[in-house]
Amino acid sequence: VQLQASGGGSVRAGGSLRLSCAASERVFKISEIGWYRQNPGKQRELVALIGSGGSTKYADSVKGRFTISRDNAKNTVYLQMSSLKSEDTAVYYCNVAGFSDPWTRLDAWGQGTQVTVSS
Repeated sequence: VQLQASGGGSVRAGGSLRLSCAASERVFKISEIGWYRQNPGKQRELVALIGSGGSTKYADSVKGRFTISRDNAKNTVYLQMSSLKSEDTAVYYCNVAGFSDPWTRLDAWGQGTQVTVSS
């Protein structure tokens, strides 16, 4: 399974962006899908997760501003980002954890998309 992330760009503080992450094929079983972000010299951090049942989890720093959602028919997960702040600047990565078939664990990462927020 390959993941293609898109939607990043440059935006002013207070603006919005929507990231998309499309899977190249349907995944046999998804445990969770997540968006992470990373800046140079820093660890990758969790931004948002959506579980197989639709439950969501957000980093405290993005609660109320970001929304993760999924479209199973399109094999795509989204991250709607609003009220962006300069500290949201990072490369954003999507991740899918689960099983690609009944016997093979899957832990796939997208290539990353840059988000730059200017103040």
